[in-house]
Amino acid sequence: MNSGKISVNILKRALSKWSAWRSPKKTETVEADGGSRHLDLARESLSELISDARLPAGVRESLAADYAQVRAMLDKLEHGHLHIAVVGRVSTGKSSLLNALIGEKRFAASPLHGETRESAMAAWHEVEAGGVYLIDTPGLDEAGGEDRERIAREVAERADLVIFVLDSDITDSELTALRTLLATGRPVIVALNKRDLYTSDEIEELLKSIRTKTNGLVPARQVLAVAAEPRPQQVLEIDAAGKEKSSSRPQAAQIEELRLRLWEIVEAEGKTLVALNASLFAASLSDQVGQRILGARREIGDRLVRTYCIAKGVAVAFNPVPVADLFAAAFIDVGMVMHLSRVYDLPLSRKEAGSLISVIAAEAAALMGTVWALHLLSSALKVGTLGLSTILTAGAQGAIAWYSTYLVGRVAGEYLGKGKSWGDGGPKQVVTEILDSLKNESVLDDARSEIRARLGMIKN
Repeated sequence: MNSGKISVNILKRALSKWSAWRSPKKTETVEADGGSRHLDLARESLSELISDARLPAGVRESLAADYAQVRAMLDKLEHGHLHIAVVGRVSTGKSSLLNALIGEKRFAASPLHGETRESAMAAWHEVEAGGVYLIDTPGLDEAGGEDRERIAREVAERADLVIFVLDSDITDSELTALRTLLATGRPVIVALNKRDLYTSDEIEELLKSIRTKTNGLVPARQVLAVAAEPRPQQVLEIDAAGKEKSSSRPQAAQIEELRLRLWEIVEAEGKTLVALNASLFAASLSDQVGQRILGARREIGDRLVRTYCIAKGVAVAFNPVPVADLFAAAFIDVGMVMHLSRVYDLPLSRKEAGSLISVIAAEAAALMGTVWALHLLSSALKVGTLGLSTILTAGAQGAIAWYSTYLVGRVAGEYLGKGKSWGDGGPKQVVTEILDSLKNESVLDDARSEIRARLGMIKN
């Protein structure tokens, strides 16, 4: 029996163990192990993501591709599938390595630079082998192939186990890519391919160098050498007539160490790997969903705040009684904060909204006393002239009122966006950061123009 048949038999034995692991007949035993609990938790997390009724339609639509991935991940969990992806530079022999692993040519492999070119997940070559899928990816360094690099990383992030393929000592760029993959939480095996091109001593030196450079990243036993498609052996024969005849004989792939290591991992940790990957994916998507929802709420909240700014600015500018300005301002700001809290799904009572405004006002007063002084000066001018200068000062005072409400709304939005928390820096830091950002915006000029326009509409 040649080594190719031995390889296939090893694969079949490993697959039989994998199939037994997936068999419903062993439900009672399987359900008792830790891997099953991990799978159940991962399945629950993914199901919650899909069925979350609180998710706005717009956010769900923007994440349509990700939700398709969630459904695919759930299907994968239900059927006990495990995905193994190969990642590496162009022409390191990724496709040839996959062909060698399954014992037949199912992946496109050629001496041409970068044969694997698919740019969509549906078109990626996936070979099912009793619940285990082998996934090929485009090269990480395709010239002008930024999309291919992104795709390769994305598929690796969806895989349960990654084989990082090299064909020489690991470079700085490969080390960076390896760190990126490891940051996703997936286990990685580093395979030095094309070992047939080196002597035994050279292979030992290369493995030693790679293990040194990946120390602390990848366990030494998971850095190994393979020859996925060795060069044919040149044989010199002498025929019956005594003439020399040169011929070539194909060499068997040298991948047994990698194959056995893969199936050791599958047999010992397969279920946990699948669950871990699903959980990481669910957590990552949950973060994305949270950011999209927060972004949508911020957008709605900003429109809401500007609406209240106009209402307050016009009320203050149009009202000739200074004392009433203060009552109108307080009423409008409290209403705005209560409304804003409902946008963030963290409703505040009138008392809580008033307390929040008091905190914001106190910090703002300490940081921008001149603005509040201008507000008082403008109000005093209205009183001193018995209202005759109202039209002259109304735009300015209304703009200040607009500005103060905008500040309150922005700060309150930050507080609510952080889950009713000021963060480590407290309210002073939040107010300071908002004020600094407003310095670069022509907020007062915009407010003054808008208030004057509204006053003109009212007077007409």
